[in-house]
Amino acid sequence: EAGISKNGQTREHALLANTLGVKQLIIGVNKMDSTEPPFSEARYEEIKKEVSGFIKRVGYNPGAVAFVPISGFHGDNMIEGSSRMPWFKKWTIERKNEKNSMEKVEGQTLLDALDAIVPPKRPTDK
Repeated sequence: EAGISKNGQTREHALLANTLGVKQLIIGVNKMDSTEPPFSEARYEEIKKEVSGFIKRVGYNPGAVAFVPISGFHGDNMIEGSSRMPWFKKWTIERKNEKNSMEKVEGQTLLDALDAIVPPKRPTDK
């Protein structure tokens, strides 16, 4: 709760990332093992809705952000899909590809989301 409150660290990080020019985000909804009941879909959806609202206000498109429910303590949805969250099938994002047309990218785990990040183009002519 402290992270997504009005003066929370999550809000500050999203604003700072946008200010520094970070174009792609992954939101890992951690501590799913600590929800009531554990691994609660309702709690995940509540957090996703709240965070989507403020990343949109900061300047990100929530449809282009992968939201992944994870439990770092148990390793759920980190590298392999979790049997404890059968309600979570996949995350889906829509983004522009190199040809400037929209593409849909899907995955299930945090590793999949990291693999889906498009490396930024580096200025090589300087």
